Amino acid sequence: MTIAIGTDKGAWFYDTDTDTLSDPVLPGWRVTAFTEAADGSYLLAVGSNWFGASLYRSDDLTDWEPLLGAPAWPEGGDRKLNQIWTFARSGDTIYAGVDEAGLFRSDDNGATWQSVDGINEHPTRPGWYPGFGGLALHRILIDPRTPDRLWVGISAVGVFRSDDGGLTWTSKNEGVAKTAPSKDFDDIGFCVHGLALDPDDPNRIYRQDHQGVYRTFDGGERWERAETGLPGTFGFPMVMDASTKALFVVPLESDERRLPPGGRFAGYRSTDGGDTWSVSGTGFPEAPTYTQVLRGAMAGDNAGGVHFGTTSGRFWATADAGESWHEAPWTLPRILSVTVL
Repeated sequence: MTIAIGTDKGAWFYDTDTDTLSDPVLPGWRVTAFTEAADGSYLLAVGSNWFGASLYRSDDLTDWEPLLGAPAWPEGGDRKLNQIWTFARSGDTIYAGVDEAGLFRSDDNGATWQSVDGINEHPTRPGWYPGFGGLALHRILIDPRTPDRLWVGISAVGVFRSDDGGLTWTSKNEGVAKTAPSKDFDDIGFCVHGLALDPDDPNRIYRQDHQGVYRTFDGGERWERAETGLPGTFGFPMVMDASTKALFVVPLESDERRLPPGGRFAGYRSTDGGDTWSVSGTGFPEAPTYTQVLRGAMAGDNAGGVHFGTTSGRFWATADAGESWHEAPWTLPRILSVTVL
């Protein structure tokens, strides 16, 4: 298995079978997202404060070439492509979520991209407000049974769902506390950080939000809190291991401090669908450790493996659904994204 790790200063690829780490790829570039296309090639998103966001393609994870096509807002408009946050693929279609918030799709393995205007030109868009990390569409969920059913998470706007392949979208945030209320639109102003979907029951979705941890049993029509046992309800990533249905988060003390509660850095796990949470197994540091995991820096392999990297460049993984965790012996730059390829 290969784990792709994007950092502030390039990408690395970790081979879990041989326990080896590659040399850096595109060193010096901010690497924000990865995906595998339907033709077996790989896409990698990079960002630069000077050159903007772009895509690279590879057949072997070693030699990378820039792609001429990439998600882009129309030239001369008032929107700027600052970063490609995430990818999601369904069959031959790849979706990309970007900042300034938007959704794009490619049906030719990333060669060309089209704007998903149903969300990009949503009637509430004039009221969209950026979170601390920018106005970002950073989460995409696809119903594995009905690919025309999609959810996106936008900070600090909320969760939207489409039931018609992206033509129309509806805000799905009832029951969630607002972070940045809009004076013009009542159904936005929610700062979602992470989303995890149960592939066996796509109506069951879990949500790490700016204002807490939530779950829904009806595809987002109504959310309820699911926080019992967490030492802090603020945090960024959320992952489900599909093989065991275990959920994972990394709690932080608060929005203001953004540090592990009491300096006890640990992943937390729920094995009962969010009813209760506790420290996930063993292997986290006993000494005070003040670091955090960003929203794109945790990924599961759906076979008991969960992998995450921190802002201090450290990397942890479990192969037994959170019973035991192991820290890698190497340290990377600030880790932005972790993807199982």
